Amino acid sequence: MSPEPYFGRVITAMVTPFNPDGSVNYAVAEELAVHLISSQANDGLVICGTTGESPTLTWEEEYELFKVVQKAAAGKAKVIAGTGSNSTSEAIAATQKAAMLGLDGTLQVVPYYNKPPQAGLYEHFKAIALNCPDLPIMLYNVPGRTSRNLDPETVAKLAQIENIVAIKEASGNLEKACEIRSLTPESFSIYSGEDFLTLPMLTVGASGVVSVASHLAGKKIHQMIVAFESGNTSVAKEIHLRLYPLYKALFCTTNPIPVKAALNLQGWNVGKLRLPLCELDNELKEKLKTVLKELD
Repeated sequence: MSPEPYFGRVITAMVTPFNPDGSVNYAVAEELAVHLISSQANDGLVICGTTGESPTLTWEEEYELFKVVQKAAAGKAKVIAGTGSNSTSEAIAATQKAAMLGLDGTLQVVPYYNKPPQAGLYEHFKAIALNCPDLPIMLYNVPGRTSRNLDPETVAKLAQIENIVAIKEASGNLEKACEIRSLTPESFSIYSGEDFLTLPMLTVGASGVVSVASHLAGKKIHQMIVAFESGNTSVAKEIHLRLYPLYKALFCTTNPIPVKAALNLQGWNVGKLRLPLCELDNELKEKLKTVLKELD
């Protein structure tokens, strides 16, 4: 089995629950965090990432969510703050504020919209790391949302900085993941950023996942990873194929629309989404219901 990855093996990118009036439902956020840790075998939670609808949260709401989930985790799981921004100074300020809470790490997304070159990306993440030296950093490469890819060579340079310890690799490109693994020390943790690629990415050197499906199937995903790491590849494959319909259903449209619908169907009062995201249409909701029923 490979060394334990820095933040654990299964990390949920947690949704942000809302009240009917659109305000953050902190009580449900706390309950959901406890459930994910105690019942879904999560080693960590990313708060205020993409799945948490970070683009429509205020910094004040995010800071309060960090505090609420940190209390809920009670040291039983890592709490990772999504404090990235396409403004370096803004990302530094938000990360420094989160660091004051004593959280376990921060997720830093590739700057979006302004499309910096690789040199700019390196300087961006380096500046955050040097200005927040006590908070471990997970890089987040998701070119489908940011329009800019963080190249493996840049990742390798950044991995030399002491508190840059991991990457959530969501490019969907296994070759990129393989390159990152070949260029970085084994202590640098690679996480799949897409549920359906978790098992394939394990084969090229990843050791965990930042997951959406783990809201619903965290235990099974954890079992799959442990089975693969223990050499039980047939068991890992069986779990992967069993969960594949769920992975497809949860990404039938823009995340986190389907997972919020699924949680509401299960009785979790996570509420609606903030515009410009909208509710799952009835046809897709019926398909989601079918998948959930088939997976019991």
